[in-house]
Amino acid sequence: MERRSRRSSARSKADLSTTLRRAWYHLRLSVRDPTRVRTWDAIVLTAASPEQAELYNWQLSRAKRVGRIAPSTITLAVPDPNGQRIGSGAATLNAIFALAKHFHHLAPIDSTVADASNLNSISSFYESSNNGYPLPFFVELLRKKHILLLHAGGDSKRVPWANPMGKVFLPLPFMAADDPDGPVPLLFDHILAIASCARQAFQNEGGIFIMTGDVLPCFDAFSMVLPEDTSSIVTVPITLDIASNHGVIVASKSGSSNDKCSVFLVENLLQKPSIEDLVDQKAVLDDGRTLLDTGIIAVKGKAWVDLVTLACSSQPMISELLQCKKEMSLYEDLVAAWVPAKHEWLRSRSLGGELVATLGKQNMFSYCAYDLLFLHFGTSNEVLDHLNGTGSGLVGRRHLCSIPATTESDIAASAIIISSTIAPGVSIGEESLVYDSSISTSVQIGSQSIVVGLHVPKTQNEVFGNSFRLMLPDRHCLWEVPLLGSSERVIVYCGLHDNPKNPLSNNGTFCGKPWKKVLGDLGIRDDDLWGSRERKDKCLWNAKLFPVTSYSNMLQLATWLMGLSNLENANLLLLWKMSDRVSLEELHRLIDFSKMWLRSTNHQADLAVGVVAACLKFGLLGRNISQLCQEILQKEVTGIEICTEFLSLCPNLQAQNSQILPKSRAHQVNLDLLRACDDELMAAEMEHKVWAAVADETASAVRYGFKGNGTMTCLVELS
Repeated sequence: MERRSRRSSARSKADLSTTLRRAWYHLRLSVRDPTRVRTWDAIVLTAASPEQAELYNWQLSRAKRVGRIAPSTITLAVPDPNGQRIGSGAATLNAIFALAKHFHHLAPIDSTVADASNLNSISSFYESSNNGYPLPFFVELLRKKHILLLHAGGDSKRVPWANPMGKVFLPLPFMAADDPDGPVPLLFDHILAIASCARQAFQNEGGIFIMTGDVLPCFDAFSMVLPEDTSSIVTVPITLDIASNHGVIVASKSGSSNDKCSVFLVENLLQKPSIEDLVDQKAVLDDGRTLLDTGIIAVKGKAWVDLVTLACSSQPMISELLQCKKEMSLYEDLVAAWVPAKHEWLRSRSLGGELVATLGKQNMFSYCAYDLLFLHFGTSNEVLDHLNGTGSGLVGRRHLCSIPATTESDIAASAIIISSTIAPGVSIGEESLVYDSSISTSVQIGSQSIVVGLHVPKTQNEVFGNSFRLMLPDRHCLWEVPLLGSSERVIVYCGLHDNPKNPLSNNGTFCGKPWKKVLGDLGIRDDDLWGSRERKDKCLWNAKLFPVTSYSNMLQLATWLMGLSNLENANLLLLWKMSDRVSLEELHRLIDFSKMWLRSTNHQADLAVGVVAACLKFGLLGRNISQLCQEILQKEVTGIEICTEFLSLCPNLQAQNSQILPKSRAHQVNLDLLRACDDELMAAEMEHKVWAAVADETASAVRYGFKGNGTMTCLVELS
């Protein structure tokens, strides 16, 4: 046993590029051949509502389609019951039980297989599951499975523009240039890559690896070692000032360690401790730092069986939480059951006795990864910081987009344009992010701003004439959301640094300005936003601020509310008051997720159509036509028709570039399009032509070479 090292302060953080590239390489191998490179048996996401869960299931299907998840892996999104918040701990139990039922539905097993004699470690606290089956029946389904669970539910109040899509699926174009014709990398994709490396730590023991959907933890998960039959929490040393806003782990003074990591028994858990608390609880390391709870939890072996046992008997507990409108936290309540020092405190909490009785026999260990780089996407500002700071060298700033010539627009080189169409006459400032949008002429986007899902019709310019320009100031966010039961969309906006949770009376802001100034400048009263009833929680989150009216009116009112037009315009004030309005809080329940998904899918398919068309008509066929066609085929009605039209251009490809286009490349494009059109018979014939052309070109390359001046010389005479 070794004492905790004083050298930890000298250890450097993981190199983001090296860590991610290695993780992605491993992810691709595990997807390609999961029998050789072990992958997860199931990937589960928690969701805030059934509607959000449906959106997440579409995203999971997309991840399988584009090669992020192995075909053999079960995927499932599990909503909180009745769309009511139950806390991350209860959501964990609910998700595990839902997965057990899902496995049973896919491959029912005979209850005699689940012999209780094989489950000696199972707690006897509960005698049966909530579905009427003996408890060992469900436990046996999961005890040897390897599960990745991502907590992705809840409201993204500090990143409100990511609320519709789910924060875990926000765009993160790290290494996008490595695959220029591939789908836009999402935060979810990078989390999958890191998590794929952690699978080896479970070996053949069943278990679960729990992560949060708003953090990308970059560390060497290949070297992770987890003690058997226990739970473990991943930690990283941090300074004491940062610790005061987070959870802290108090670990024992002895354990095992090396230059990369250490494993120590967890002795206590602290939540947002003061420096005095850290000192009193002996949480300060020898180097003056303390251990941050990263929210990454691994449970394996007997501890996993105990957790499954609890989960499969948890429905009465969850029903009690729903009735009492209480929540059970994973990071405070559930984890405390594995830490004896917290048992007395936990028993005083709602349902704490059940947690201790079922889980309390096993311990928790701290796996401290000294090199862990903790990328948190908790606020809009943090998102831009990671794109333009920490990971700026990895960011693909133009990906699957259509942008005009530099003489027809003013787009900063540092701006990130992803899955978007930009018309001439548009201005986009430094370090801004534009995603999944169509920006028409006469739109100005400031610096360090975020635009998501905005589709400004070209006809709007005709409605307003040349006098109106949609302007988004520096450090602002603007996004567009389709509404349930309505053909209308709502345009939403706020300042980059606005905290929607900050009360009106405590530094609350809208578009970067204090509420008092906003209301005074616009002539809006408190009761216009929050009603006449007295309430103490007045804030941006629950302000009925955003009008639902015609698109042209919403654009005008947006510029007015952001303070960019005549603030004393009585007509705009009256129009705003007469309009139906929604708050950010209400908006989450009103989103038409299916319409949003369909619009985004079709938009990306249209971009792929444009890329392929340009490649076939003007280029040398250097794009990945097969991959682009997969996006085009997401247009269910017209996808194959479009690919068929492209196929008709193939006979002319070789003729129009006969001097410089290799015949094998022309044949390969033809093959890709035949497969996209589902013509396997012709594709098989074309594949022979591809290989024949490759053989001819290879032989020619061996026979001939080029001098420095470009003249051909015979190197080898094979005849």
